[in-house]
Amino acid sequence: MASLAGAFAASHGPLIARDWDKLPEQQRTRLAAAFDELGRRFRACKPDIVVLVSPDHWVNFFINNLPAVLIGIGEQHDGPPEPFMKKVYPHQTLTGHPQFGRHLLDTALANDFEPALSHRLKLDHGSCIPLWRMGIGPEMPIVPILVNDLEEPMPSIKRCLSWGRLVKQAIESYPGSERVAIIATGGLSHSIGEATMGWIDEPFDRECIRHFEVGEERALSTFLERELPKTGNGAHEIRDWVVAHGAAGSKGFELIDYFPSPETLVGAGFASWRLE
Repeated sequence: MASLAGAFAASHGPLIARDWDKLPEQQRTRLAAAFDELGRRFRACKPDIVVLVSPDHWVNFFINNLPAVLIGIGEQHDGPPEPFMKKVYPHQTLTGHPQFGRHLLDTALANDFEPALSHRLKLDHGSCIPLWRMGIGPEMPIVPILVNDLEEPMPSIKRCLSWGRLVKQAIESYPGSERVAIIATGGLSHSIGEATMGWIDEPFDRECIRHFEVGEERALSTFLERELPKTGNGAHEIRDWVVAHGAAGSKGFELIDYFPSPETLVGAGFASWRLE
């Protein structure tokens, strides 16, 4: 059977790409160091497939057609459409893995999950900033899972944990010896298009990190369901991290770095899960 080789979390924000050369040197140095360490750990786990859990920023969907969870099962996906991304990650197409994508879809349906599916997605900055900064090229086979982190109604935290366990089940039931890594993108706190845009809720971020480090699911769910409505709208992307948390067995993660990054409008967090 296949195996879960690694699980990683990385913040993203369009200004990380668009304004990289304009960021203060200290910010660039710290962001680069965190992404580089994630890339080092990613390469060390020698994955054959990446499950990439991320939001869609109105590139594939809008509120008239907004699935809660979607699995990309195509042979190829389109690279980032944003002009600022084309300068740093100029790949027109990224490699998919239709065999594992379809197995993940079938496993979900057999276990009473009802994801949407796509044979070809556009993978925007939310997916591709971590790929760019971690040094992951377009040849690495990717199975995207897009989670609605943007607009109510969103999947509950409990459901995201269940999705993580479902991903783990699909990996362990996939025939063959492939090693699968999970990259969860997004978060931590940030506020986009709101009156509080630019505000970073550092107390929320640090308490959120503490819950992920401890790993206990009920406490994490209670905290996030209570606190997410009180902080910036971008913090809902933490659902992607919750999926990875469930897939990694909720054993907790090792924080690589966290710091408020007002220059990129995000609480910048980077972590690697302890696997079962």
